Amino acid sequence: MKDKVGQEARPLSRRDFIKTSAAVSLAVLGSPASKMFAAGSDTIRVGLLGCGGRGTGAVQDCVNAAPGVELIAMGDLFKDRLDGSFEELKKKLGAKFKVARERCFVGFDCHQKVVACDVNMVILAGPPHFRPAHLKAAIEAGKHVFMEKPVGVDPAGIRSIIASSELAEKKGLAIVAGTQRRHQAHYVEIMKRIQNGDIGDIVAAQCYWNGSDMLGYWKWYERQPGMSDIHWQCRNWPWFTWLSGDHIVEQHVHNVDVVNWAIGANPVQCMGMGGRQVRTLGNIYDHFAVELEYPRGVRVSSMCRQINGCTDRVSERIAGTKGVAYTDSTTGYIEGAKAYKYDGPNPNPYVQEHTDLIAGIRAGKALNEGRRVAESTLAAIMGRMSAYTGRAMSWDWAMKASKLDLTPASYESGPAPDASVAVPGKTPLI
Repeated sequence: MKDKVGQEARPLSRRDFIKTSAAVSLAVLGSPASKMFAAGSDTIRVGLLGCGGRGTGAVQDCVNAAPGVELIAMGDLFKDRLDGSFEELKKKLGAKFKVARERCFVGFDCHQKVVACDVNMVILAGPPHFRPAHLKAAIEAGKHVFMEKPVGVDPAGIRSIIASSELAEKKGLAIVAGTQRRHQAHYVEIMKRIQNGDIGDIVAAQCYWNGSDMLGYWKWYERQPGMSDIHWQCRNWPWFTWLSGDHIVEQHVHNVDVVNWAIGANPVQCMGMGGRQVRTLGNIYDHFAVELEYPRGVRVSSMCRQINGCTDRVSERIAGTKGVAYTDSTTGYIEGAKAYKYDGPNPNPYVQEHTDLIAGIRAGKALNEGRRVAESTLAAIMGRMSAYTGRAMSWDWAMKASKLDLTPASYESGPAPDASVAVPGKTPLI
């Protein structure tokens, strides 16, 4: 299965998880941001932050999701990545490509320059570490947002995402996240039935992203003469924890998000383990196993692995008192007294998430998925932190008390964050 690859901290009280299928948190209908597209035919001008494979693909999904959408600005840390994306999108988008060279920006401050352009919406597809700062800039500038998952790499970043999401709600701005299963037809239908009680009370669940090593998908760049530590690590962002969150956060967040969705809550505590059996690049692990405990004593087994030559499994299984629900990227079904299998249409979820985003903006009902994806990301971060340190932890501690912030002292001059591999029992829990 091919998947997407792609700060200010303040204490926040926990909110009740909002059960939903494809849409959450409708914004105030009378807001200025909503009225901008009330006619349903006004052009939506998009800016792109992060011009790698995922950002380039997300723009195409966005402009194909609805009429009247065009790309007008682009930004990336690296000029060659921006130039390559520029030429590809120029060919593929045709008349919808309206990017002038003076609206192409390179460097760590490119997000400030893109949001300063005459854009209505920004696609955030840079490395996950930068998501909190990029979202903050976009929302403060009054822009709607599509942001890729995950939305942070540490608790400090998650608090920032939640604060920006609350500001977006006040402004009537949309935030839709790249957790595309929330917009995938068979997932939506299965979740409706779970929440309607078709499998009874949930008693346990399992979720998996056990797949191959990603070296063929995430290219490893050798360091060039004169390149700073930070620039070199940013070039290889999937392989460094401070940039990607490790693959349990960058990739497995999809499956954890499905479990949160099904149970209708966040985990109350977790304990995990993991390591590097075959991986030699960067400082991320190649396997994790985490037990997540949810309210009412519901325990969830969470596994993820990136090692070639092993059995793959990317799916979720939700067990209830009256049945069992199963979901993966292509199918969804329920076994039990109310057996069900989805056999309806399954539009491309990578496009559908943008269709839903744009429809909400134009209808004056801006979707805001920011808090939800932030909470799912934090659940995955907790699993990584537990595996790295060998320590169990509670949700309340991670959300309110953890001081972990992986931001470097300076992006331009460094030094780069510690790139040593975490050792359970020795790496401190911060």
